[in-house]
Amino acid sequence: MGKTLYNGIELPGVWPPRDRKLGADPPPTPPYLISPPRVIPIDVGRQLFVDDFLIEQTTLKRDFHSAEYHPDNPVLKPDKPWEATRHPDLPKWRESWSAPMACPFSDGVWYDPADKLFKMWYMNGYCDATCYAISEDGINWEKPALDVDPPTNRVYTTVSASRTVWLDLEETDPARRYKMFYHKWPQLGEELQVAFSSDGIHWTDVLKDGGINGDRTTVFYNPFRKVWVFSIRWGGIIEEGQTGVRTRNYWEHPDALEGAQWKEDDPVFWIGADRLDPPYPDRDLKFSELYNLDCVAYESLIIGLFAILQGHETGSPKLNELKVGFTRDGFNWDRTSREIFIPMDPTPGAWNRGNIQSAGGCCLVVGDKLHFYVSGKLGEPGGYDSIGRASTGLAILRRDGFASMDAGESEGALTTKPVSFSGKHLFVNVDAPKGELRVEVLDENGQVIAPFTRENCVPISADKTFQGVSWNGADSLAALSGTPVRFKFFLKNGKLYSFWVSPDKSGASHGYVAAGGPGFTGPTDTVGACS
Repeated sequence: MGKTLYNGIELPGVWPPRDRKLGADPPPTPPYLISPPRVIPIDVGRQLFVDDFLIEQTTLKRDFHSAEYHPDNPVLKPDKPWEATRHPDLPKWRESWSAPMACPFSDGVWYDPADKLFKMWYMNGYCDATCYAISEDGINWEKPALDVDPPTNRVYTTVSASRTVWLDLEETDPARRYKMFYHKWPQLGEELQVAFSSDGIHWTDVLKDGGINGDRTTVFYNPFRKVWVFSIRWGGIIEEGQTGVRTRNYWEHPDALEGAQWKEDDPVFWIGADRLDPPYPDRDLKFSELYNLDCVAYESLIIGLFAILQGHETGSPKLNELKVGFTRDGFNWDRTSREIFIPMDPTPGAWNRGNIQSAGGCCLVVGDKLHFYVSGKLGEPGGYDSIGRASTGLAILRRDGFASMDAGESEGALTTKPVSFSGKHLFVNVDAPKGELRVEVLDENGQVIAPFTRENCVPISADKTFQGVSWNGADSLAALSGTPVRFKFFLKNGKLYSFWVSPDKSGASHGYVAAGGPGFTGPTDTVGACS
């Protein structure tokens, strides 16, 4: 066997797996769901119920939730003269597709704890340049005049089909704090390009001849294993005669710069769309395609935003919408829910009529909410793949709100698999203001451990993303630290989203907070309620 992960999952000796094949059928169930660890360590992050990894048995019903658009969308529009330009290096035949654009593609949206600002890098015009915007609240954005290309807010002017900008809070070299990975326009070279920056504004090119890749290749950091993962756009064949299907290849490396220089045979096939991602009826695609896959570590797992191309329509942008998936080992995805997570609006004139694309960093933790920034394209008349005016929208989800375990009038229960922890205080994310939640603690054999009984548990009737659990007769769970136990949750008229055991009463989860957010001081939640 290979390395044992933070959550008890044991990786195989050969990693990443090299036996995955593209096909119309969904990929196999992740191995960690078939053969989970005997005892699951839960010291890292909030424990989400997006799959059955933590669940031994339950009478609760899982419900997946979609993000909801902010009422003031779009939050960033192309309103500067330079945002309507087209890069001079683009081929002439692309000229008719030009339109004003101000949207991440993937680029990046982050909260910088050093400056206490939301920061956005976005596409200026059609593949023209990268611009920079800042915000104090994540809703109202400013486009500062900068010295890179006065008087604009451009920070990088090389033509690119897409970029990833990553704020690396684990980096020890200040000059590499911000990292940019990008794919140049195909006629100018298919090699991955890399640049570093200390402030996200002034960039230094460090690599111009990296690994061969396709447009919409993106990058993310897997902090659980301390590796950079390259989500490489590739083409595949689902069945004989079907070519050019967008898929993802996978490559990882502990160093961002060295990893960007992969050889032809290094990447392995990762994932594509499948028959559970059907194309829109009466369109021109036989199979949907995986247009892009942005990922980020959130709490105790990695979330992926799957941009699924479901067809084309004359006079409108590509029919891309976002779905969500989850992985606990960084490679094998559970996509139980195939519902649209962030949709397009087919109404003519809607800012998000098509081509919904995620931002690098995926989401931010803003109080009790998660903020997802996405591109949306208006779709003006002009051709088969009309680009149209592109803006930036905001979609919002409850913190941990991807999935809940629900109960109605009749009480239900959920018992976890054996877990271990070094903390002292149990917390839950629960929505039950007119219901009730109680918790008891069991030993490995299912016997209740006094005084952590259901009867001693102080009942919870609240709608809170951050709620402590207590028992009469016990100050904390300290006596059970390091001992395998099971938690049993009793719920009526409510939704349970997550649980975690914190080392102190602040409720800090010590899990990852995606692209950050106000109150957090680093890549993980070390502050709890103070955020």
